[in-house]
Amino acid sequence: MTVSSSCHPVPLRLHSQADFERAAPSLRTGSRRRQAGLLLTAIAPLCSTTTTATCRFLSPRCLFVPRMSTSASATGSASCRFAHYFVVCGLDAETGLEPDDGAGQSFEQSPIHRSFKSRVLVHYPESTDRNPFNKDAVNMLCMPRGLSFRTQADRRDSHFHSFTIGLADGSRSYGFVHTFYEEVTSAQVITAMRTLHQMYHVEHHSSSTSSSSSAASSASSPSTSSMDSLLSSLDESDGDSLAGSAASSSAACLGCANSFEPSHDTLYVSKSLCLLTPLPFLQASRQFLSQLHQAVASQTAPPLPLESYVHNILFEVPLPPPGRSLRFHGVQGPILCQRPGPGELPLGEYPLGEAFSLLGVDNMVRLLTCSLLETQILLYSQDYQRLMTVAEGITTLLFPFQWQHIYLPIISAPLHHLLDAPVPFLMGIQHREGAQRSSLHLPQEANLCFVDIDNRCVDAPEGLPGFPDQTELAKDLSEILQRFGLPPQGGAVQKASSASPPLSSLEDLMEDRRNGNLAGDELEVLERLQALAWRCGADKTAGGGGKTLGRVWEEEEETLSTAKMNIQLREVLAGRFAAIFGRYEEFVIHGAFDLDSWLSNREGTFSFDKGSFLSAQPTAHLRFLSRFLETSMFSSFVDGKVMSRWADREPLQQLFDSRLETERLCDADRAEGRDARCGAGPTLFESAQAIERRLLKADHTAIHPHLLDMRIGQGLHQPGYFPKLQADVLVQAQTTNKRSSRVTASRRSDTRRTPTAAEDGEQRQKHSLARKHLNQLQFMDVSPQEVARTHREFVQGLLSECRLKTKRMLMERMGKESVEVGEANITGLQESTLIHGLCDLLERTWGHGLQMKQGKSALWSHLLHYQATLPKTDIPAESPGSEQRTFDDATLLLRGSLVQDMRFIQTMSEGLSEVGQARAWISLALEKKMLSQHLKELLTNQELLRHLYKPHAFLLCEEEREQFLFHLLSLNTVDYLCFTRAFHSIDIPYRVAIIPMKKLSIAMATVNPWVCVSGEMGDSGVRQIPKNTQDISFQCKNLGRLSTLQLGQENSGLLAKCLIDCVMVYNEITGHTYKFPCGRWLGKGVGDGSLERVLIGQLVSPGGDEDSGRWTGTPPPPQELASPSQGMRAVLGSLGNRTRVMSVEVHEDMREAANNLVKHFHKPEQERGNVTVLLCGEGGLVASLEKFLLHGFKSSRLFQRNVFVWDFVEKAVVSLETADQNGDLAGSMLRKEPPCDLLCHYVNCINASPRNIGKEGKFQLLVCLGVRDRLLSQWLPLLAECPLTARTYEDGALMRDRSAMHSLSRILHTLNEFTVTLESSLVKGVAL
Repeated sequence: MTVSSSCHPVPLRLHSQADFERAAPSLRTGSRRRQAGLLLTAIAPLCSTTTTATCRFLSPRCLFVPRMSTSASATGSASCRFAHYFVVCGLDAETGLEPDDGAGQSFEQSPIHRSFKSRVLVHYPESTDRNPFNKDAVNMLCMPRGLSFRTQADRRDSHFHSFTIGLADGSRSYGFVHTFYEEVTSAQVITAMRTLHQMYHVEHHSSSTSSSSSAASSASSPSTSSMDSLLSSLDESDGDSLAGSAASSSAACLGCANSFEPSHDTLYVSKSLCLLTPLPFLQASRQFLSQLHQAVASQTAPPLPLESYVHNILFEVPLPPPGRSLRFHGVQGPILCQRPGPGELPLGEYPLGEAFSLLGVDNMVRLLTCSLLETQILLYSQDYQRLMTVAEGITTLLFPFQWQHIYLPIISAPLHHLLDAPVPFLMGIQHREGAQRSSLHLPQEANLCFVDIDNRCVDAPEGLPGFPDQTELAKDLSEILQRFGLPPQGGAVQKASSASPPLSSLEDLMEDRRNGNLAGDELEVLERLQALAWRCGADKTAGGGGKTLGRVWEEEEETLSTAKMNIQLREVLAGRFAAIFGRYEEFVIHGAFDLDSWLSNREGTFSFDKGSFLSAQPTAHLRFLSRFLETSMFSSFVDGKVMSRWADREPLQQLFDSRLETERLCDADRAEGRDARCGAGPTLFESAQAIERRLLKADHTAIHPHLLDMRIGQGLHQPGYFPKLQADVLVQAQTTNKRSSRVTASRRSDTRRTPTAAEDGEQRQKHSLARKHLNQLQFMDVSPQEVARTHREFVQGLLSECRLKTKRMLMERMGKESVEVGEANITGLQESTLIHGLCDLLERTWGHGLQMKQGKSALWSHLLHYQATLPKTDIPAESPGSEQRTFDDATLLLRGSLVQDMRFIQTMSEGLSEVGQARAWISLALEKKMLSQHLKELLTNQELLRHLYKPHAFLLCEEEREQFLFHLLSLNTVDYLCFTRAFHSIDIPYRVAIIPMKKLSIAMATVNPWVCVSGEMGDSGVRQIPKNTQDISFQCKNLGRLSTLQLGQENSGLLAKCLIDCVMVYNEITGHTYKFPCGRWLGKGVGDGSLERVLIGQLVSPGGDEDSGRWTGTPPPPQELASPSQGMRAVLGSLGNRTRVMSVEVHEDMREAANNLVKHFHKPEQERGNVTVLLCGEGGLVASLEKFLLHGFKSSRLFQRNVFVWDFVEKAVVSLETADQNGDLAGSMLRKEPPCDLLCHYVNCINASPRNIGKEGKFQLLVCLGVRDRLLSQWLPLLAECPLTARTYEDGALMRDRSAMHSLSRILHTLNEFTVTLESSLVKGVAL
């Protein structure tokens, strides 16, 4: 053993294996004499006067291996190793220069600035189990832009970037790349570059001397094939001839930035060193590769051949156990890595602070929202590492959820076809300086989140809902960033100066320590300073070659700060998700008995009670949560919970559940008054403290790099050149490794307690049928066959998604889901979410393979192209509502063509974008039940399709396209009001027609009727129908779903009376038809003498099958039925025949009407229908109460010829008032309570109203006012006790049955707890 006088990373120089074996025992003995906890293996490499024996001192916890053979561990233990592969990519001198066709560069560029194809030069080991080496993918990600050339006049800075590869089992492998420039020594490559330059100068010289016309024709660049053939066939004489022809132009360009001449210039080419690891050890891998490159670039040879360090990192450095840190050695010094414990968040070393600085807090929250809602996300930056930093930062913030779709933070030019992918993705594109977004061909932008990292811009999709409590979340994140000195708005941050004290003050601090003047915290800082000083050799030599104390302090503080900031930012988001989904297990539905049955019925099974969950959330959160519950990441999360009954839980879900359980225990302790200082997870301080402990003090130390059995003459150092590694010592390492058995056994003992990432992947493979993972590697294959197969899978995926989405929409609308799983009925919110998902699906379908697009919407672009192909004569100039239609035959009603609907959308004054116009068109077509037919018409123009789309596009796959339209056709079986309810302020043309009884239709000629149509958004005002007509067309603001219609007449003329069958109202835009049944007289002297009636509407829209000529529609719910004319006429007819109505039936109707009202008010507010229908419609409260009061009438001769309940009410009130005036009620209970006075007051006010609504209308108004003011339950007992009642009703009448009246009073009393708001059409003209 010798003493090293220079500050090399590993100054140990053992000349043979025997020297090492003799030194090992003494080294182990010496380690026990050192101060406990000091890892001298980490200090010795930086020390300038340290013996080689000291360099082998190890801590008691080190993973020391006493004997090392020439080979390392077998491939079977690859999953336990720190690194899987070491790769070198660069220029293959044997294949020479091959232009990179996919780089997207022009041959107008100088050859020195063009990109050429790179190759994987070497990789070790050859392969590992469960993670085979993919040469093409690794090469593409190591050097996405291919080879870059430089001369001595250019900057040749090295740079670092990382990447990730998704494996088939759902796990990821991480790659870390250090790229530098190496001088080209191949004469063939230099000659080829010189030839390319000569061709370049000849081309430009000829184009500059030619005329402008000829220049235009010669401006096209030479094709790749011609240049390849030139390079392959160029012999020496051809080169001399070319050189002679270009002599004048090339001589003038010598020394220019774009020129290259071997006699004057030195040619350099890029080369990449890559390390592939199973976990994202960003800092450790970066340090190792940087040190490896520094050793190559140094004029001094490293202490050991580079094979020793590569062998060490591949086969002798294990993964650190969970919750522990590990120190291993690079070429120039120790490197530390750590791994979170079982209760901590998963490993995430990508600096979140940098991601927030690049984008700002608000943009990061917006980007996080987009990722949670699974929009398409495209990152855009000049720097590869920025792409990875933002992508990994966002995905780590998703805990406990995981991104389920395409994840390629770096895609090279050959992979740009994936921008056609009609699925959610998270991808990143590196662009050259000066490039703009407009240079990209983005076929799908309707649901795209475009992130321009360099310009700090996030362009989110339209209509993106905010994250729950987004303002508070941004505030919490900003506070953490400010605590670490970062501005929340983002931007470059100047690094703070080192906080380390001057070296000269170290002795003063030590003196204070001896005098007892330092507190506990200060003592801890001093111990750190002493360790740092010893590490950098400052306590031995003042001017050694090692790092300064300040520099070592800076690096350590920066690493600590980054790690602590990462964990604190992630804990904030984890806490938010725990607060939102803390009770998610209560809503998981376990309906299957075993895994096989669950898998077989997976598509038809609902595993989560979404309605009940949403009902328990704040209203402000519903828009976001309703869309999030439909994402794949949430479905996968719930599926994992369901499968946990039969299989092991996913690690992330297990961690999340354990945190929630801890929070519940703490809540219980707090409820019982005990001090519970805990939460859903570790506090920010505890999380930061745990990672700080691991980074400041290593728990384990791996074996040092050591000499290998290499041939003499191998491993020679040549400054500036990465050597050709001796393959045999690295390849043999895969077969046997007896010396590493202790390390492997130690690691295995730890992994039994907590599975490693690779073992987690193996566990997931046991249920691969249930847990489907996207194989990201298939997207890296750019062969034509594989690209075609990929897009074929996209086509099948779109068809499957359409089938599932339409099925879900049908079940949601028909209410089957609520019946099957007991889901609370919040159909409106979920329906809106499902329709938004349908719009997104159509946009992605129409964007697949699109090569020509106008605006951001692929569907709207196609519609515009289709519209442009039609002759102008085919496009009617009038609006869709201008056509004259009749109601004689409903099957002949025209509902507008595809282009007419487009024209209406284009004329809407809503200021819609292309995406908004496309969504409006889809909603309108869906509401009209014309979506499938419109799309079918759009796709009939095959010539336009072939012009707009690439051959692999979904719309050019005829069979799948037809099935797609068939699934959309199934939506015609239900009614939607998605367009009507979405656009409130637009003008809608309506058409109203009065349908009289056919026998008396001539009477309409003598009546001057008027109508006023009311809906959920307002009313039309009074519209006078012209004389001698029965219909009117008018335009007004969107009324929404129509509910009531006021029909009246002016009572002018001797025959101003008619018998109305119904009134029909037609929406000219949506095609919806509403029928308002009447069946009563309108006029004085007939019926109840009414000149005005309030009718209740029923939607009877036609179905979507135009060819069938039939009107179909969803049967209306029980509470949404027509006006009670037919039922009441039956009752009156039975009274005329003196037929008794069964009291049981009357009671049942009364209970049903009251129950419908109770259920109405127990629904969420956004899901309540129109209460007017429940009050005044058929089977409503008014009709049921009228039946009750008509039961048991003695004879119609008591009053007039016709029997009306209002006659009895009026007589009863007059009787009460007369009796009171005569003193006949003295001592009676009737006048002692306010309800009696109020009854008389209400009846008199209704009679005094200027509206002539007839006796039926007056009784209806009295009932509605009584329910609104909570008086109805008190009025009916008063009427029963009235003296007139005994003379009017028979003995068996319900009004004279005390138990029946008591039961009725109790039923009506249940309505008093609700606030009833009446439509203005019902109470107009009554001052109550």
